[in-house]
Amino acid sequence: MSHSSFIHPAPLAPLAAGLRTGQLDLLDTLDVWWGRMAAVEPHLQAFISEDQRQPRLHVAAAALLAAYPDANTRPPLFGVPIGVKDIFHAAGFPTQAGSRLPAQRLAGPEAASVSRLKEAGALVMGKTVTTEFAYFEPGPTRNPHNLAHTPGGSSSGSAAAVAAGLVPLALGTQTIGSVIRPAAFCGIVGFKPSYNRIDPEGLLFFSPSADHVGLFTQDVAGMRLAAGQLCRGWQEISPPDRPVLGIPADDYLQQASAEALALFEQQVAALQAAGYALERVPLFPDIAAINTRHRRLIAAEFAAEHAAWFAEFAHLYRPRTAALIQEGQRVPEEEVEESREGQSLLRQEIEHVMDVHGIDLWICPAATGPAPLGLDATGDPIMNLPWTHVGLPALTLPAGRAANGLPVGLQLVGRWMEDEHLLAWAGAVRSLLA
Repeated sequence: MSHSSFIHPAPLAPLAAGLRTGQLDLLDTLDVWWGRMAAVEPHLQAFISEDQRQPRLHVAAAALLAAYPDANTRPPLFGVPIGVKDIFHAAGFPTQAGSRLPAQRLAGPEAASVSRLKEAGALVMGKTVTTEFAYFEPGPTRNPHNLAHTPGGSSSGSAAAVAAGLVPLALGTQTIGSVIRPAAFCGIVGFKPSYNRIDPEGLLFFSPSADHVGLFTQDVAGMRLAAGQLCRGWQEISPPDRPVLGIPADDYLQQASAEALALFEQQVAALQAAGYALERVPLFPDIAAINTRHRRLIAAEFAAEHAAWFAEFAHLYRPRTAALIQEGQRVPEEEVEESREGQSLLRQEIEHVMDVHGIDLWICPAATGPAPLGLDATGDPIMNLPWTHVGLPALTLPAGRAANGLPVGLQLVGRWMEDEHLLAWAGAVRSLLA
């Protein structure tokens, strides 16, 4: 198969509407999806292997049809197949988290987000591949745009599966850049909501102060649909007036590669030509200190989360994961508490700058460049780090291609708990960049 044959359109919004209204037959649609899965998944390796996936899905679909014979009563995601990153617990599936630890030692009750999607009618296609415990040791998943390149991580399988059209919706998590970066590398929409806007209970935590449940789709309309099912207190709104866009014009931006910055300036020029107002404002003059503070905070919390497992199974951890635990064990508790306090203080500083300059959204590169060659690493999450640190809602949109033909993304960041505005504005920006 050629690289292009691994990319397949599967926007969530029209698929969900078709299944809900009955315009698409659920069992026939699942057979089509299964055929694509059988053809593509052996090359992509986005999912954890499962012997009885097809019969399991048909049983679940038949039960769903029996429960909702009347199309008028069907829930919003009726029959939609989803991927679930393998650090979420899901009933009937072991949780391995990309590790060699015994699955029974990692078991727990089903994640709140998985349960909520199932209540909304979704069918779990399967668990998707994650890096080991959502850190940097990669799994086998490949980028569907070019199999020689990483799809990014740690939500590798979820991003690749959505880009390849194996599922129209998948769950991921982000502790530094594990939703936004792989979505950008795979040319799809990735959404990291405000901190704790989606209930994180039922996942294997990396860093409770920084972990965010996130989502992958191919379309902004589908992302709004999915976010409305999962985000606490979601209020659907009409797109507000065109936002004023801010650019963090300091050392933060210079962390991106020269190619990424050149592509970003092309995106900026297109937005300006379309009438968007832009403000270039220094925002992170101390970005190196922020980067260090965040990395040490999550290392300390990761070590705490893994204390009992690591004491018993240290020999089963891969080198980079073990090294992070050992680093985290050396971080003083006083430093951890100061870093947690610093998260909210920095968020307040950012929103003060937004107030002073009338900025509604920040825009910046979603990654330092396109997906790197090779599968032994997942790319640098540095462009996502400060936004994750402060818990602001972030979204990446497909925004062109690099010289090597791989996708790049534009990252949009909104105000605290104004996720609805971020997604409402994103549709027009996506249309402009298409």
